This record gives sequence, structure tokens and C-alpha cells, in this order.
Amino acid sequence: LGFLTTPQSPRGLPSHPQTSLQASSPTGTALPALQGRDLVWGATRGGAPIVRGVSLTVRAGATVGLIGPNGSGKSSLMRLLAGVTQPQSGEVLLGGQPMQRLTRRQIAHQLALVSQMADTQDAITVQDAVELGRTPWLSALQTWSARDDGIVEQALADVGMAEKKGRVWNTLSGGERQRVHIARALAQQTSVLLLDEPGNHLDIHHQLALGQLIHRLPGTKVMAIHDLNQARHCDWLAVMQQGRLVCEGAPDDVLQADLLEKVFEVRLRVLTDPEDGARVLRFLPL
Repeated sequence: LGFLTTPQSPRGLPSHPQTSLQASSPTGTALPALQGRDLVWGATRGGAPIVRGVSLTVRAGATVGLIGPNGSGKSSLMRLLAGVTQPQSGEVLLGGQPMQRLTRRQIAHQLALVSQMADTQDAITVQDAVELGRTPWLSALQTWSARDDGIVEQALADVGMAEKKGRVWNTLSGGERQRVHIARALAQQTSVLLLDEPGNHLDIHHQLALGQLIHRLPGTKVMAIHDLNQARHCDWLAVMQQGRLVCEGAPDDVLQADLLEKVFEVRLRVLTDPEDGARVLRFLPL
């Protein structure tokens, strides 16, 4: 589910004839793509849960931004939604099915996670790491095919790492590792993609390129993000504060001065770019 824990490349195992992410979009389905119901998890030093009774419904085909200050529980909620962490109470539904009833392979067929902290000490190459994204679709009945090669090559090209596919993992910068994580998730070709701070460690050029790539992709995307100007481009925003979901809605409805002052402790000014008329959020201390 998004962690580099296996040193072997999946080559030599069979590929599943799954429809590519670029060719499939779940926007026509009636069921939500992903749903958290009254999720509770963890405890702070004071005994309060880190995630406190959060319910969130992600409609199929939507791009949802999860925002909130540091320590608000965004990453913990992402791990619960991905099935990496089990809730102490509540449940997660994936495609209408309780996640606890699904096998890890079944989950990985539908959902990919790009985590902030994924790492490995194994001497694998960039290409090895991205090929791991094909693992859920492999079994003992068929062998790795040219189609799998094409999927991996496209994923590397999408994140600008094709020319570095032979590099060893521990020689990469933080930003390069982040792009490889994203390429591995793209190679997994799921209908639901979760990204925890996907722009973390990336320079401004690659942040912009990644944002364009993510919003181009069909399917359902949930992103934990800090940049509220980037959050404006999502279809829906969910705001976390002290472990609770305190507000959700369309970006223009959520990114209002009173809410940002309360949650982020900043003042908001909305500016207009004279070149193209785009609205830009500027933040000032209280």
C-alpha cells in the first residue's frame, strides 16, 4: 500500500489485465469511492484520540483536499482511510465494502497510497521501486509482460524520472524520492489515489508539474496538503482541527476569513492577479 518494504523486483511474475487508470474513471458509479464512518484512533499524551470521530464521504471521481494545521490528524486520517492503520472504532468502506473484510491484495487493486515517510534501506533502483506498483496485479499464472514495462515507463515519465530509472534509491534527494513514490502509485493503476503531502520536498517547478498531473488524472484523489492556494483547485475540501473534521465543502465556501482565523490563526486577504484575473490567497499573522 505504498511502502518500499520489498527489495525484489516483481519481474518474472504475471501481470493482471487490468484497465489502466488513464482509461478508467469511476464517476458514473453510485456508491462513494471511499468512506470513513466515525473513525477514532490513537491517543495523545493527555489521553485524547488523535482522530476523534471523523466521518468523511469521498464521491467517486472527486479530488478532495484534506487541510488543517500541523498536528491536526491529517496524516493519521489518511493512514486510516488507506487501511494501513486500523481504527479503534468506526469503519472504512472502499467501493461500498468494509475494508476490514477485504484482503490486502483486494485493497491494493483499488487504492494506492503515497505516504510522507515511506523509505527503504535496500539497494533498489528507481525502476525497481516503481515496478513494485505492479505487484498487486501479479500471480503465479502469467509472466511480466511488455504491457507492464509500458506502464512503468509511463509512470516514470509522468513524474520526470525516466532518465534516472537506473539510479540507486539511497543516492536520490528527498524530492526525487517523493517523485518515485508517486510513480510507483501511478504504476499501481488504481481507481483511488491517496497522497499525504505530495509536494513535500519538491521544488516549485515539480510542485506545479505534480499538481497539474494529479488534476489531469481521472479517478478519485484524496490529498493532505498545506498550500491553501493549491487546495483551491480541489473539488472539495475537508478541514481538520485537533483530530476532528470541523468543516467541509467547496473551496470557495471553506476558504473564508473567519474559518481560517479560527483554524490556522491567520488573517486572509484575497488578491486578484492582474494578468489573468486569478484569485490568490495571502496570509498575514493575527
